[in-house]
Amino acid sequence: MKQKKFYTHQQLHHEWMKDLEYQREYQKLEPEFQIARQIIEARLKQKLSQQDLAKKVGTGQAVISRLEGMNAKPSISLLTRVAHALNTKINITIQ
Repeated sequence: MKQKKFYTHQQLHHEWMKDLEYQREYQKLEPEFQIARQIIEARLKQKLSQQDLAKKVGTGQAVISRLEGMNAKPSISLLTRVAHALNTKINITIQ
């Protein structure tokens, strides 16, 4: 019986990055990934649940879930409220 080979996500990503179309799509998602990652890290650092953060922001838990899951295109206003609730700043760089 042939044994299946398993790959880590890093190995798959490294292999897939050889594909130019994959690279383009990956780069398109980078801003959303950075926003989600930074919100999650800040929330966890403060030991807040999504529900806790949502209360501080004045929104529902589903909104925070969508932000963290990269399933939303948040407004600057919402990101500012999230940053304020996390006692942090929002910085936007256009390169």
